[in-house]
Amino acid sequence: MQAPKTKPEPVNLPDVPILCVNARHAALLNPDGELGIISHGKARLLLHNRPALVCHAPYSRARLGLESFYAFDALELFAFVYPVRFCVPTPAGLCKALGFSVPEDFEDMPLALMDCVKAMLTDLALDPYKAKADPLKIAKVMGLNGKGWNWTPFVLSALGEKYDPKEPIFVKADLNIWKNLPEWAEEAPLPPPGHEGVSLNETHERLQSLLGQGSEKREQQDQYAFAMSQAFAPAQQSGEPHIVIAEAGTGVGKTLGYLAPASIWAEKNKGSVWISTFTKNLQRQIDQELSRLYPDPDVKDAHVTIRKGRENYLCLLNLEEMLGGAALAHHPEHAIAAGLMARWSAASRDGDLSGGDFPGWLPGLMGFRYTLALADRRGECIFSACDHYHKCFVERSVRKAKHARIVVANHALVMIQAALSQAGDDMPTRYIFDEGHHLFSTADSAFAAHLTAIETRDLRRWILGAEGGKQSRARGLKRRIEDLIAADTEAQDMLSAIIREAQSLTSEGWAKRLKDSSPFGACESFLHGVMTQVFARDDGRDGPYSLETEVFPLNDDLAAKAKALSIALKKLQTPMQELAKHIRAKLAADSGEMDSDTRKRLDSVAASLDRRGAMTLDAWSAMLKNLEKTASPQDSHEFIDWFEIERESGKALDVGYYRHWVDPMKPFALTITPHVHGLGITSATLRDTAENDNGWVAARIQTGLNHLQGSVRESAFASPFDYKNQARVFIINDVRKDDLDQVAGAYQALFQASGGGGIGLFTAISRLRSVHHKIAPNLEESGLNLYSQHVDDMDAGSLVDMFRDDRHACLLGTDAMRDGVDVPGDSLRLMVFDRVPWPRPTILHKARRETFGKKQYDEMITRMKLKQAFGRLVRRATDKGVFVMLDPMLPSRLHGAFPPETEIVKCGLGQAVQDIKEFLHGARG
Repeated sequence: MQAPKTKPEPVNLPDVPILCVNARHAALLNPDGELGIISHGKARLLLHNRPALVCHAPYSRARLGLESFYAFDALELFAFVYPVRFCVPTPAGLCKALGFSVPEDFEDMPLALMDCVKAMLTDLALDPYKAKADPLKIAKVMGLNGKGWNWTPFVLSALGEKYDPKEPIFVKADLNIWKNLPEWAEEAPLPPPGHEGVSLNETHERLQSLLGQGSEKREQQDQYAFAMSQAFAPAQQSGEPHIVIAEAGTGVGKTLGYLAPASIWAEKNKGSVWISTFTKNLQRQIDQELSRLYPDPDVKDAHVTIRKGRENYLCLLNLEEMLGGAALAHHPEHAIAAGLMARWSAASRDGDLSGGDFPGWLPGLMGFRYTLALADRRGECIFSACDHYHKCFVERSVRKAKHARIVVANHALVMIQAALSQAGDDMPTRYIFDEGHHLFSTADSAFAAHLTAIETRDLRRWILGAEGGKQSRARGLKRRIEDLIAADTEAQDMLSAIIREAQSLTSEGWAKRLKDSSPFGACESFLHGVMTQVFARDDGRDGPYSLETEVFPLNDDLAAKAKALSIALKKLQTPMQELAKHIRAKLAADSGEMDSDTRKRLDSVAASLDRRGAMTLDAWSAMLKNLEKTASPQDSHEFIDWFEIERESGKALDVGYYRHWVDPMKPFALTITPHVHGLGITSATLRDTAENDNGWVAARIQTGLNHLQGSVRESAFASPFDYKNQARVFIINDVRKDDLDQVAGAYQALFQASGGGGIGLFTAISRLRSVHHKIAPNLEESGLNLYSQHVDDMDAGSLVDMFRDDRHACLLGTDAMRDGVDVPGDSLRLMVFDRVPWPRPTILHKARRETFGKKQYDEMITRMKLKQAFGRLVRRATDKGVFVMLDPMLPSRLHGAFPPETEIVKCGLGQAVQDIKEFLHGARG
């Protein structure tokens, strides 16, 4: 094992066993220095009423089958010492993050973990964040007078102090990180951008500059960059943007291909180009590529902004309230999380909880409540009334985006901004939508209306805040605006009416009341009627999956309940609209007496009331009005309505009335077109090339091109990879897909044949869990770690990081995980589907199937899923990848999902195993 760069000073370590766990065994280093491998059963006995040092305590507990044990978690210490440093949450990941070599033998892993802990404690003396968040003071708070963090004595010892559990802790002073956070400042608004286009020569020169001197010339990338540059041509007609839709196969280099013309246009015209993505992985990749354009970090910070929705950023007021309760916490996790979040928030670049520098595995250690829930997820911001307003991460990112040249955002934020925009708003005029194949699903979520238990409960909480003395950070409407209307009797009466009428909405404990047939209020009564109709008509009541049924014909009493709810919502909506109107009149009448922050707060409250009162309640009222037609279906063919009980593993999560656009790209086009002058939509998987028109029908459906008005250019650039020699497709014809023992055996054989580097995708969580249980011990016995979504107590992003970090690891996930996987190189070389991923035959899918081509629509969706999964395999010219379908019923019509030169072999499992070994490793047998 390599030594650290500098020789560490001696530090004190806990006098406890050090334990590393895999699926079958545990490696143990006891306090006497004895090292060995023990069974899980022996490890459980050893940990009974005894502490141990581990890496990721929840993961270790799950592997051992323990509900709890007293742990010194090395990951907690890592998050404390290096709050913004990336680390894969495994012992091997800790070694790499700290500059140690990873032991080849599992038995030696506890020694490596011990060295990592020594290095972390030693590094505390050189803590670069001490001035922002003093580790000494914070560790004392986390210690909770001897009842909290078990690392506290060792942290203090490493910093040259002895821990005194009786020493008083002063949370407000010791966790005061606010004073060191930078403030944002208002800047004058920029003038509108210019209208100069981007030439072919300019694009070529910028692309070569980004690639660097001596780089290999790629003709396809050059042509692609020029195609994308046409989205930046000057507008010719109002409401008719320049639209470029371009499919760029894997390896073309599309990120730099569109960054070249985008950056030129932004510089020449002093404007912003918004680049929208679907996954965090791509956001991170674009951010890395932008370092080529702006190698100086300060220059990059001035010109580039990552923008996400408010719900993604740490709310400093939520953090302050959480920190304030740390000293009186009943559970040590509260105080521990308070310290870790204080350290991270002081060091974070942008306060982004959904990416950036936040450890994705920390919620798995500390819980959702003390980490991700610290974002403003319910629209409860009090804006300038907050003491931290001028240091707010969200407000800083909003202002920074207005002056940035390149803004990297996500599809959902862009759509919501466009939907909420009004005439005269300062909106971006140039967009690039990468991962364009996800526009349809994002629009489906953004423009849907759900009248459900959770949605109505959240509206009640937005209005009333925490109820019944419950400990919560929820701030109701009254708390958010009462100081603004303190002397305004008319506004106070409107607020009182809103609060009174909100009592009709769903409240906490709704699930039990609906189950007991004792709903409270008009909303719960309606939802109980919905639940009754669903249970009466869906035969899957005893199964694990969600239940649904058509709206019509209605149960006898449901129309009356819908009418009662409609009246109740109208009584709530009226004072909300009146208060919004009253506030706007107050702003219009202001003669300069209000300060700027007060005006902004009032404007924000009015906008929130409009959104909730108009957009949300209008949509719900329209849905309920539709139910008055008790004997006939809705007249509109633009929407599809249904009732549903959302369930996971048989447990009800939500119940309600759902309305979606049959084609959600229509509202997307209507909202984006008025603002945009140029629009580029790109992806590696836009076309369904099995179609007669070379795939553009699928592309137009996915991207909304059927509804966008303007000058449209369609281009496709094939992947430069040699799929004939770099990829194989196997369709296994002798494994029964309904026999999970056979399926599990096939997965094990395939993963062993590839030597790891395999991802198994499942169409059902229950099948995934069953296969994991059957094969994990055997795989790890042969040196292949197996990680699994819905099994391991860890977020999907961390599981992918762990898989990427270990070329001998394998990963099981649901079909949806394929979009979050970006693993170039040898760490991903095998992709296995358990069954053909046909679309689920839901009511919504049935409506879209009728609209978009019936059987052809099913096949198009399935081909695109397979195409996207296959595209994960070969990311570089040196990669090799194997795609395996365990379902022999994959029809030849779906083979168009794969590049035409790819060899497709139908064979038995045995032959596939031998051929995979030979193809990937040049070996047989």
